[in-house]
Amino acid sequence: MVLPTGNWLGTGEALALLVVLGLTTAGTLSLFAVALVAARRRRSRSYTLLTVAIGLLVVRSIVGIGTVLGRIPMVVHHLVEHTTDLAIAVLILTAAYLVTGGGGPSR
Repeated sequence: MVLPTGNWLGTGEALALLVVLGLTTAGTLSLFAVALVAARRRRSRSYTLLTVAIGLLVVRSIVGIGTVLGRIPMVVHHLVEHTTDLAIAVLILTAAYLVTGGGGPSR
């Protein structure tokens, strides 16, 4: 089996990475679906921010798959991954700040 991979890894490594990324993508998509339902029910900024953060985890997984398949260059991969890391951290900290009363009412 020959996978179209980026020039930075071998076929066996690519297959292992694709399995792991497939599982993480399925898991984060499931978590994202649950978060969407919770955010819709709660209708609060905190839940919305956490849902966006979880959505960014899905984006990271998809970018990882694209990189393994050689569709996304490594430079773009790193820019997207590290930018989403920062955004996720900011979103989670902001949600925590709103929940602890620092930001007034959560609506």
